[in-house]
Amino acid sequence: MHKFKDNQGRSIRLSEERLDHIESDHPEMVSQFERISETLAEPDRIIRSRTDASVELFYKHYAFTPVSTKFLCIIVKVITDDNFIITAYYTDSVKGGELLWEKK
Repeated sequence: MHKFKDNQGRSIRLSEERLDHIESDHPEMVSQFERISETLAEPDRIIRSRTDASVELFYKHYAFTPVSTKFLCIIVKVITDDNFIITAYYTDSVKGGELLWEKK
């Protein structure tokens, strides 16, 4: 079990099962553990999911990734006293939804 802090000081966990899922479904995410930590702690923006109000999408843009210039998106389930990562992947764009926080 891995634990991170987000930009609001909340504890967010990443289980071995979820890490295995991330790295097997998104091979470009292998060895990206530090970027997961950095994106949670210093995101460019946080969006609330349009389909699940308890899910937040953390985005941070990286000029260099294993798959060129991309945003790292980390999907976090936010439940009282239990916040956890569902998945993480690189993407070309930020999904729509309610803007919860944006870097100034």
